Amino acid sequence: MGGEREFRFTQEDFEWIRETVGRETGIQLSEAKGDMVYSRLARRLRALDLPDFASYRRLLVDDPERREMAHFVNALTTNLTAFFREGHHFEHLQGVLQGSRGAVRIWSAGCSTGEEVYSAAITARDALGERAAAERVRIVGTDLDSSVLEHAEAGIYEQRRVEGLSREELRGHFLRGKGRNEGLVRVRPEVRRLVAFQQLNLLHEWPFREPFDIVFCRNVIIYFSKEIQRRLFERVAEVMAPGGWLYIGHSETLWKVSEQFESHGRTIYRKAE
Repeated sequence: MGGEREFRFTQEDFEWIRETVGRETGIQLSEAKGDMVYSRLARRLRALDLPDFASYRRLLVDDPERREMAHFVNALTTNLTAFFREGHHFEHLQGVLQGSRGAVRIWSAGCSTGEEVYSAAITARDALGERAAAERVRIVGTDLDSSVLEHAEAGIYEQRRVEGLSREELRGHFLRGKGRNEGLVRVRPEVRRLVAFQQLNLLHEWPFREPFDIVFCRNVIIYFSKEIQRRLFERVAEVMAPGGWLYIGHSETLWKVSEQFESHGRTIYRKAE
């Protein structure tokens, strides 16, 4: 495939990778993703000192502990996020929280490096106040990619990642790095205590025991086939409380995917009661 490359990468290699990542994650890679697959996995070949993609495929097949499979999946998982991305969702969330009574459980499915989770936590603190948010709100962030979850757990970001936040938001919810940490910010411990992160493959068993009142599942289903999307949202509905709110990505829709949610405009849905 393509022109001169550091590693031999055939159409057979690409098709095998497409099939494997589809089986492992449900993500459907298009024919146009050959260059992306090569560039991301070539890093693994260099790290492992392998001569070609055929050798890498054999390693994945012959790895009984599936350690390399985790790196394989992480490499091919796209993670793009930002604080308060698609801000109308957080404006809506603030209103929902202000009108809530009792405990509120929030799930961020596909949380990536944590910006979405911390944005929800900040919204909760602004809507309810620090004490009430700490007592009533619990947020769970899950992702398939273990490496981005490590980043999320740390809660440390480059200054440029929070440039869109107001001075009050930065002062109230972040600590500015000094000395060798100049140019970095850390989420304040009192924000961090509202959240928990865990690795989760959406195609596998879900460990949740209590229903969620709010679910963020944004820019996740675009990688799945329609059939997997339908099954996914059947399961999402099962773990949500009646009347719970669902937020999906700006380019996504539940049309012909699920009839268990009512549209409230601009990618905001409510589970039927």
